[in-house]
Amino acid sequence: MSVEFEAVIGLEIHIQLSTASKAFSSDSAAYGAMPNTQVSPVSLAHPGTLPRHNRKAVELAMKMGLALNCEITRENRYSRKNYFYADLPKGYQITQFDTPLCTGGFVNIKPKTGNPGKVRLIRIHMEEDTGKSMHDQDLNDSLIDYNRAGTPLIEVVTEPDIRTGDEAYAFVTEIRRLVRYLDICDGNMEEGSLRCDANISIRPKGSKDFGTKVEVKNMNSISNVKRAIDHEIVRQTEIVLGGGKVEGETRGFNAVSGSTFSMRKKELVNDYRYFPEPDLPPLLLTDKDIEAVRHLMPELPEVLYNRFTETYGLSEYDSGVLTDDKHTALYFENLVKYTGNFKAAANWLTVVVRGYLNENAIQLEDFPLQPEKIAQIIALIDKGIISHSAAAQQLFPELVKTPVLSPEELIKKLNLAQDAGEDAIEAFADEVIAKFPEKVEEYRNGKSGLLGMFVGEVMKLSKGKADPRKTNDLIRKKLEG
Repeated sequence: MSVEFEAVIGLEIHIQLSTASKAFSSDSAAYGAMPNTQVSPVSLAHPGTLPRHNRKAVELAMKMGLALNCEITRENRYSRKNYFYADLPKGYQITQFDTPLCTGGFVNIKPKTGNPGKVRLIRIHMEEDTGKSMHDQDLNDSLIDYNRAGTPLIEVVTEPDIRTGDEAYAFVTEIRRLVRYLDICDGNMEEGSLRCDANISIRPKGSKDFGTKVEVKNMNSISNVKRAIDHEIVRQTEIVLGGGKVEGETRGFNAVSGSTFSMRKKELVNDYRYFPEPDLPPLLLTDKDIEAVRHLMPELPEVLYNRFTETYGLSEYDSGVLTDDKHTALYFENLVKYTGNFKAAANWLTVVVRGYLNENAIQLEDFPLQPEKIAQIIALIDKGIISHSAAAQQLFPELVKTPVLSPEELIKKLNLAQDAGEDAIEAFADEVIAKFPEKVEEYRNGKSGLLGMFVGEVMKLSKGKADPRKTNDLIRKKLEG
């Protein structure tokens, strides 16, 4: 009898907090400076220097904990995690060991395959980042940049609740979306401000025992997290089915080949010799502190998604696209203050406006048109003053160029009003029907989708001045009469 296996996956996500200074010193935490220009005796832990708590880092970490339904720890103590590595200038890392800032919590996910579910969290703890080793700058030596050393981090650690690469993809996507909504991190995996490690094992389906865990690192995109996990599940399954034994090890991911490779074996549990950080006093938080942070938090994607589907009647797809990005969701929220045509508002924002942003490589924050202007265009279309195609293809681009003008002024200036009379529309319709006799025959033989082609040809002849609805009704009568 063949054995069916399932994967057991836990994720560790390191999130670099968007603070001006480092976790325990006043050194700049800005990204992109020349190597080793943002270090000082404090961040290098020279004798006689003392670390201090970064209030902003604590606030941002608390935001994440509240967003993920965690319990906030009132008395926080820090520890030294001791190990030697070239990019760790102190020889230890200040972290939280037995009193993580946040405990418990969960994330709701909607994977592309499988059912929606909940991934439980073990903890979110605060710590400082390491420096960065650079292996491609010199032919003979590895170089070290300590600028990143000491940058504030939080680490989100999940329970082993994930079973597939798709579920992991959905989880990391939701975490990245949340950190961007909360403005605590830019979520840029390519620059290392959000990093994910995956702990993966397999076991026979139905078994409660865990298999040998393999940790996979060096995944610099969400899609690579999924690819690495999918590959590792196949690799481990083939080893077990072939009579072999999975070895506990740390592996890297090669994005070009789509495969993992061994970095180092895990023969023994690492002994980091944690002990209390003697130079940092306990961080004490009160209910008042927690409520003050809660008061600063924006509406979260899940709340907006539910409102968009339930109050505005949008589809799950439209609501998902609109809430994928905070700026898009907020723009839509402002847009529907001026129009009750929620579906049209969603279409304009996700199709026309987003198309313009993509073509011009700009962000929505830099888009010159206020939501009220888009609502005015929608109203003019709904009143039949201008067709959707003329509004999207001609009016909108001109309005972006001259946002001080009103849509009505530009319609007059560009002569875009739908003022073709019924006689003119009928003449255009007759011309189109006469031009495509074979298409007329196909339509009458059941190819009803051709109606749109006839309407489009009339719109071209009228230069967008024919009312599409009137045109649609007229052509249908002529073709079916």
